[in-house]
Amino acid sequence: MQEIDYSRKWHVMVAVAMGIFLATIDGSIVNLALPTLVRDLGADFATVQWVVLAYLLTVATLLLGIGRLADMKGKKPIYTAGFIVFTIGSLLCGLAPSIYWLIAFRVLQAVGAAMVVALGAAILTEAFPPSERGKALGLFGTVVSLGIVVGPTLGGILIEAISWHAIFFVNLPVGVVGTALSMRFVPAIRPPGGQTFDLWGAIAMFSSLLCLSLALTVGQELGFGDGRILALFAGFAVFLATFVATELQIPQPMIDLRLFQNRQLSVNLVTGFITFVAVAGSFILMPFYLENVRGFDTRQVGLLLVAVPIGLGVMSPISGALSDRLGTRLISVIGLAILLAGYYALSTLDGSTNVPGFLLRFAPIGVGMGIFQSPNNSAIMGSAPRERLGIVSGLLAITRTIGQTTGIAVLGAMWASRVFAYAGNPLPGGATAAPAALQVSALRDTYLGIFALIAFGLVLGIWALVEEQRTGA
Repeated sequence: MQEIDYSRKWHVMVAVAMGIFLATIDGSIVNLALPTLVRDLGADFATVQWVVLAYLLTVATLLLGIGRLADMKGKKPIYTAGFIVFTIGSLLCGLAPSIYWLIAFRVLQAVGAAMVVALGAAILTEAFPPSERGKALGLFGTVVSLGIVVGPTLGGILIEAISWHAIFFVNLPVGVVGTALSMRFVPAIRPPGGQTFDLWGAIAMFSSLLCLSLALTVGQELGFGDGRILALFAGFAVFLATFVATELQIPQPMIDLRLFQNRQLSVNLVTGFITFVAVAGSFILMPFYLENVRGFDTRQVGLLLVAVPIGLGVMSPISGALSDRLGTRLISVIGLAILLAGYYALSTLDGSTNVPGFLLRFAPIGVGMGIFQSPNNSAIMGSAPRERLGIVSGLLAITRTIGQTTGIAVLGAMWASRVFAYAGNPLPGGATAAPAALQVSALRDTYLGIFALIAFGLVLGIWALVEEQRTGA
């Protein structure tokens, strides 16, 4: 097994940080630009949404395949190529003459993003000694938070001062520098030879993830009871079953299902998925409460929502460093407990909650996620055999991506259905046109649902902690 040179670990951190910053800031900037794209490109909102959806669908479906390829061919060439593809895609997006060209170039950009996002955690896990893994992944979380905070602010300035084209051109210098850093500092660790790529397993997994992602995203427009959406969910189940059957029969599967016999890996993937469902659903609903119920303008809403990424960014490196000394399980359970308290507090929001009251309820979500996420990610990556770091890093990334998609779809639908239930019938203008009191009541029910979901995750975490202490594993 090739020895790792830890002397350049911080150079590797900078290269990986630039990649994840690019991917994170790009998503938040583009979301802000959607109204501008509707006006400037003369497209309807349904079409413009595919600027975001095409990107998310491409990333979600490629993550695991890229992780497996990296375990076979090495992480450095794929990660570096991801920077190059993302940068070229950004340039083409900025030059796009129409909405349809923009959507096509966003797919190309997403291919590069998937190559970067899938492997960032794996590269850091190799670059840092095990005793510093939590700290490294904590700083990784801080960079994600920084991208979330900077994206809307920078995007607003660029769109107002120049045009929507600038939000893509701003990626170019970062991409060029990131490519150079990756080529110079990311270690070229050679994986063992003689491996084969599980093509049929990859096709089945790609198809299942595509069906699930399409069902969760398009279902928000068509309704989850629509026959086409139900067919997509059925396709997801069929392709997933095909994937599992394939993986159990071949000697070199894309995902070695024996990995999930590791209790730590399985519990942390499940609890991580739960927290991303909760946070994504919360972020999609909160602007409606702040604007429709409390009457804040868009700028004020943006400032209030920053409380979560700031809390996450501050706490991630702290909890990561603590987990290196105290163990990952206890710290992650503490984070889940704070999340539980925060979501219960959000269920008490009403039509007259003032700004300090809102922040006291909302800020614990960022603090809890920051405390939970770093040790959780460290535990996942620490449980992976070195020859499987790429695929486990891909699993971690897809847990985040699918969790966010599920949270937006399911919790958004839950809130709207509760609004209609309180109204007694569907409303012509949709749930957002309901009286403020009904929206608040539905929000309270939704947050109680999130509270129950996080409580389940906390029970899982406590059970795993007790088992860990009992067995000493």
